[in-house]
Amino acid sequence: MEFRPTTLSKSELQDALEQAVRYPHKHVHVGKLIFSPEIYTSPGRETNILISRFALIDCTGSIQIGPWCNIAARSRIYTHDHIHHGKRPLLAMEEEHGVLWQDKYIGADVWIADGAMVLYQVTHIPDGVIVGAGAVLTTNPGPYEIWAGNPARKVGVRSDVDKESLQSRLRQERFRLPGTD
Repeated sequence: MEFRPTTLSKSELQDALEQAVRYPHKHVHVGKLIFSPEIYTSPGRETNILISRFALIDCTGSIQIGPWCNIAARSRIYTHDHIHHGKRPLLAMEEEHGVLWQDKYIGADVWIADGAMVLYQVTHIPDGVIVGAGAVLTTNPGPYEIWAGNPARKVGVRSDVDKESLQSRLRQERFRLPGTD
């Protein structure tokens, strides 16, 4: 069986970014989206990443993204937070002081699954991390960790798999609806 690439062409990536990237507090700070040069170096592909046009990428602060990343639909990556101290109206605080912002680093081979949120407090997502569907990540994970839940917590670690184990997994019988082929 042959599969088609799931990564984006350069024009598809540009189209997705036009939809996904936001500058909600450009009166405070305008960040940049920075791609690792390795994103454009995989033979037979224009890029080696997937960013959904339905993601929300807040560029109040800058974000650096490594190769082989998958940022899924409805996921949100925030680089800003509002000032929640005191009992003054939050909008008045924003008008007087702006918002808090900081930059964010996303390593290689990171998957931010459907509906996941990466909050302001997270500054580094190292290589190989998976943020599960619907998770709310509030702290920096470790390399190759799997985080899920709200708030997200570490639920596993990615590890190497030998070819035989992978083939065994791929051959496992799957549930099929009656009458379907």
